[in-house]
Amino acid sequence: MKAYYDLHIHSALSPCGDNDMTPNNIVNMSMIKGLDVIALTDHNSCANVRAAMAAAEGKLLVIPGMEIETSEEVHMVALFPNADTAEEMERILRASAPEIKNRPEIFGNQYIMDKNDEIVGEEERMLVTASGMDIFSVVDSVSKLGGVAYPAHIDRSSYSILSNLGFIPPELKIGTVEITEKSRDKMELDYNKLYNIVTSSDAHYLWDIAEKGRYFELDELSAAGIIERLK
Repeated sequence: MKAYYDLHIHSALSPCGDNDMTPNNIVNMSMIKGLDVIALTDHNSCANVRAAMAAAEGKLLVIPGMEIETSEEVHMVALFPNADTAEEMERILRASAPEIKNRPEIFGNQYIMDKNDEIVGEEERMLVTASGMDIFSVVDSVSKLGGVAYPAHIDRSSYSILSNLGFIPPELKIGTVEITEKSRDKMELDYNKLYNIVTSSDAHYLWDIAEKGRYFELDELSAAGIIERLK
């Protein structure tokens, strides 16, 4: 089967995410776009994952995820087989992260929501900041939890592994890289011999969620199956 995907979407939990990025709005827009599977990947947190999974029940697959910022200020997409393992990774991240309070008037609100899109809390800790974990520790920790981590938007001029390190360390145990739509044709030949390539939206607004285009060929649609494909 073809499974059309967008594996990099932010909710209103991310301070840079629009307040309309609620669990139901994300799920419904993804369905309108014709997607079969999405991943909720807020910055350094998965607090809205369970709500999105509940909102999507019987409609489409939501993979628990995060966009983790490493100590090198590199963004990594991390996907998990279930919400429990995602939450365990968030606890590991919190132990290494600096305690910086968010300033909503500057950076934006960090809303925690339920499956009905009601605001049930607000994350006070600043989410868009580097953790104390380097890229190797992130990949290793996510892998031990049964997930997969890979560099996000490697073609961008900030917060990417190429912009910050200048190269992808050959000893980094990854099987996938993310390249944005605008750069994929130009960069694909250089990277597809070494890695799987995924192209997702990094949506912060509903209209940015990916159109039906990129897909996986799968025997069965499941988080575990997609994670295994990306390792």
